[in-house]
Amino acid sequence: MGYELILTGDGSNTLYSDKYSQHYHSLRDGAVSESLYKHVIPALNHHKNKIQLNILDICFGIGYNTLSTIYYLEKNNINKKVNFFSPELDDELISSLKDFKYPKEFEFLKPIIEKLSTNKFYDDGKYKIEIFIGDAREYIKSLKNIDIVYQDAFSSDVNNELWTKEYFADIYKILNKDAILTTYSVATPVRLGLYENGFYLYEYKNEFTRKGTLGFKQPQDYDGFIDMELKKIRNPEAKAFRDQIS
Repeated sequence: MGYELILTGDGSNTLYSDKYSQHYHSLRDGAVSESLYKHVIPALNHHKNKIQLNILDICFGIGYNTLSTIYYLEKNNINKKVNFFSPELDDELISSLKDFKYPKEFEFLKPIIEKLSTNKFYDDGKYKIEIFIGDAREYIKSLKNIDIVYQDAFSSDVNNELWTKEYFADIYKILNKDAILTTYSVATPVRLGLYENGFYLYEYKNEFTRKGTLGFKQPQDYDGFIDMELKKIRNPEAKAFRDQIS
């Protein structure tokens, strides 16, 4: 493949990005566990009554978030039509996914993986997946009526442009009013970028991985509400990440 397989804490494999000097997934939490428990399960539980969903997966990478969504729906006999939209810069990576060693639980997803690896597109009438090779910031402006955002880019340390206040403003515009955004990030500048665009934020905890953040356009009856005004008072020097102006 040109990439080194790296075993994560739950027994699933991930890769290391030389460009970003980071692993694609948390080695401690595990690749599949991170996808399921930080993204898929909270998002699908939030939308358990919707029969059709539009999901923005930032960014596709090895595809665990998209594939884990389908795995979870099929394993639990949940009947939904789902459209996935996912930007990705690394065309070579996508082309190599047909040879990636996914967990045995994903064996039934092999036809989907092979189609995506070859065509960057899949549609069986129930699941539609579109991978866009190029700039995520431009791609998201072409979307609308998004129900779920898996905000799972490389960290703000190395991929700042996908964590700024301006980026989250563009995300906010394309969301339906009952949308949910999931992310592993708990960084104050990230949360401020979301909050300053109108997101209501909640800390999400589970027994399998470290905590994450959920964002909504409307207040929720959830535990873990994050009082960002109080955080601003306690940490007045904290600022949201911003786009670099040349």
